[in-house]
Amino acid sequence: MAPGRGVGTPGRGAGTPGRGAGTPGRFASGVADEERRRGVRRMKTTATGMLLLVALGYVLATWAKHTGAGTWAAYLAAACEAGMVGALADWFAVTALFRHPLGLPIPHTAIIPNKKDQLGVSLGEFVGENFLSSEVVRARLRAVGIGARLGDWLAAPAHADRVTAELAAALRGALTVLRDADVQAVVGEAINRRAAAQEVAPGIGKLLERIVADGGHKRVVDLVVARAHDWLVVHADSVTDAVQGGAPGWTPRFVDRRVGDRVYRELLRFVTEMREMPEHPAREAVDRFLGDFAADLQADTDTRDRVERLKGEVLARSEVQDLIASAWSALRSMLVAAAEDERSELRMRVRTSLLSLGSRMSTDGRLRSKVDDWVEDAAVYVVTTYQKEITALITDTVAGWDAVQTSRKIEAHIGRDLQFIRINGTVVGSLAGLAIYAVSRALGAP
Repeated sequence: MAPGRGVGTPGRGAGTPGRGAGTPGRFASGVADEERRRGVRRMKTTATGMLLLVALGYVLATWAKHTGAGTWAAYLAAACEAGMVGALADWFAVTALFRHPLGLPIPHTAIIPNKKDQLGVSLGEFVGENFLSSEVVRARLRAVGIGARLGDWLAAPAHADRVTAELAAALRGALTVLRDADVQAVVGEAINRRAAAQEVAPGIGKLLERIVADGGHKRVVDLVVARAHDWLVVHADSVTDAVQGGAPGWTPRFVDRRVGDRVYRELLRFVTEMREMPEHPAREAVDRFLGDFAADLQADTDTRDRVERLKGEVLARSEVQDLIASAWSALRSMLVAAAEDERSELRMRVRTSLLSLGSRMSTDGRLRSKVDDWVEDAAVYVVTTYQKEITALITDTVAGWDAVQTSRKIEAHIGRDLQFIRINGTVVGSLAGLAIYAVSRALGAP
């Protein structure tokens, strides 16, 4: 700032990154910044011109006073003298904010370059105390009324369509990014961890016990017996041949055939009786076996251990991982197709749900209150949990700025208003000097 244009040696932080910064911060300089700097230069010229004007006025008034021009010259000289003092004092104050006046390392000057880091810390603390407190966040969000606004917005079909399309795009993007091998590994690991952490035998035993108690297994027995009967009817020769093939070589053939026929008839009779007699002893034996097995699964240690070993063997088989992979591939293909189709059931249901939610939020005060509470709780959790990180971002960012660049940036934004301080100092100083001189003369001072 004229008249002093020299830039002194900045103190700590000038040209050197503050803590947390690797390279001095640089600001992007655009058309708006250049226009601001031109405005600052114009105001500097005006303020300096006024200083020169009152200086010239003081010289001329003093010369006129000594040549006997009259009392007006003394009044003018006093006013111009005080105006110069005011202008110089305000120039010093404004310049001291950004640099050392006249390049002289006067204490407590170049305040912004020297105190940049402290200003950053103070700014971070100010933001944390006044903007990131739970009370301020809750009050602000409550005043906004997010629940009501969101409900009115979602209730519009065009907005629901937009949200549905964005959700579909996000789903497609997520499914595209995910690799099948990664998903398979995660799902497989989750299944194995869950299965290993929980014993399955007692649960299977309770389920089997309930099935037996409800008679649900009888339909399975009916199906097995009916299929066995039908198979025996169709494959009579196969049963007879199997019996004959297992007979000793020294027995006569006709005896083997008679034995095979007898075995076949007995099997067919046995299966037929089981199919037609609900109270057949074999059925009762199946009931008892399943009941005992259900009890063993829950209480017998050996049975439970065998089931656990079997569980581990099954999970370790490659077929299980292949099943997971195929299931994921099918699910992903289905989801991608549904997300891409605007008329798919998935997208239509999402759209309907969004419209319904918007309508409910617009009319249901309790739901709006719940939404507001959720949003407030989430926002308060973020600001209270990460308050230090947020304020540290401000502090570290300011500390990383280059001191000289920071001064120039701030001066470009507020320098024009600061030059008005110099102008006002010149005018107010002149008026004050004139008033003081006038009062002094009125009181009889020489």
